[in-house]
Amino acid sequence: MVSIASSRIVTGLTGAALLFSVVCPLHAKDFIKGERPQQRGYSQAVITEGGKIVWLAGQLAVVDDSGKSLAGDLDGQVRQIFKGINATLEKAGGKLSDMVQMTVFITDVRYGDRLTQLRREILGDNFPGSALITVTALAVPEAKVEIQGYAVLGSK
Repeated sequence: MVSIASSRIVTGLTGAALLFSVVCPLHAKDFIKGERPQQRGYSQAVITEGGKIVWLAGQLAVVDDSGKSLAGDLDGQVRQIFKGINATLEKAGGKLSDMVQMTVFITDVRYGDRLTQLRREILGDNFPGSALITVTALAVPEAKVEIQGYAVLGSK
């Protein structure tokens, strides 16, 4: 009798937990957008609840996957960096769209507009929060851009 009652209690609690997870998701991601931020490929804020945070070290790319030099190729460097970030996030169980914040360092202020175009192309419509900072140089002289950030995995 106690065994049957315990089984029913466990079944009931399991059902309630499943229902609660469907009705009230533990993870949510909302984007606060504005006209100018959307044009420039970033969100004013990204709001998350729950999830696992992945802190991404700064990444740069001066060669592609085949070993070909990307020196002087801003587009190639940006694409390769996002490819690398996505691979890192996949190892952690996530994907590029899980990014909620990034800091982008560029070596020439004139790269800003092209970077914005590439970011919009690569990330779609829901952008992470972002800062764009112009620096005189990066750790590798051929690098034109470096991106660091963080992601929250498990958000909708």
